[in-house]
Amino acid sequence: MQSTQTNVSWRHYLAGQVGAIVVPQLLRLLDYRLYHFDRSADTARPEYNEHCIFCFWHEYIGVTLPKWGRTPLTVLCSQHRDGEFVNQVAAGLNLHIVRGSTNRGGSAAIRQLKRNSHFSSIAITPDGPRGPRREMAAGAIYLASKLNMPIVPVGIGIDRSWRLKTWDQFAIPKPGARVRLVLGPKIRIDAGRDRQRLEQHRLGFETLMNGLCDQAQLWADSGAALVGDQPYLRMRNSNRKLFPAKPTSLANMTMIQPDDSSRLTNTSEYFNPRYRAA
Repeated sequence: MQSTQTNVSWRHYLAGQVGAIVVPQLLRLLDYRLYHFDRSADTARPEYNEHCIFCFWHEYIGVTLPKWGRTPLTVLCSQHRDGEFVNQVAAGLNLHIVRGSTNRGGSAAIRQLKRNSHFSSIAITPDGPRGPRREMAAGAIYLASKLNMPIVPVGIGIDRSWRLKTWDQFAIPKPGARVRLVLGPKIRIDAGRDRQRLEQHRLGFETLMNGLCDQAQLWADSGAALVGDQPYLRMRNSNRKLFPAKPTSLANMTMIQPDDSSRLTNTSEYFNPRYRAA
């Protein structure tokens, strides 16, 4: 594990190590299903051909990161003390950890993420660490443009859960709950340093993420099966993966140029589910 974290108390460290063992076992009590827009964006699929930036809302950390343990993934973690347990669980899962922000004083974090992007994907909760809930900060869009990495929205829905009285309404699934994930398209953003373009893409991507979450929630509530869905299984072979070159095929790549960011708001372009007959 590679990490930028320092001065971690032994209590946080121990809690994280225990959590990394216990939480994945508890998640085995849940009914997970996954739907892909593009299977090459999934680190667990043989089609996986380049590292990406995965974005999901902060409230769903508990049902996503533990399933990604021991895969080629770097997690951008909060420096806030109240997020230390999550940080230590991620570390205990043998994920790469980078502490910091892509917005405020985050140059060191961005440099580390750039280094890690050569051997792992990156996971970001773009409304964290303090919210507002489901409102995207510009950092992930800026990072995708700067590092020339595709950004992938992840929509998540849970049919039955407890919600904490926190800013993000943190979700804790009830035993046996249906958890549904929609892995969106790879989106490569060409925005450069233009703030107006970054803002247009930010708003569009935020709308797309919320739309995919709405669709995932409808899927979870329905209890139906989708054509092409599959169990949400993660391969746990290595937390590093090197690719010799960028993929040559862009058949499934969604290229978002400065003048067409409105495409991001069209959820049906990326997720148009067909349910199996009962």
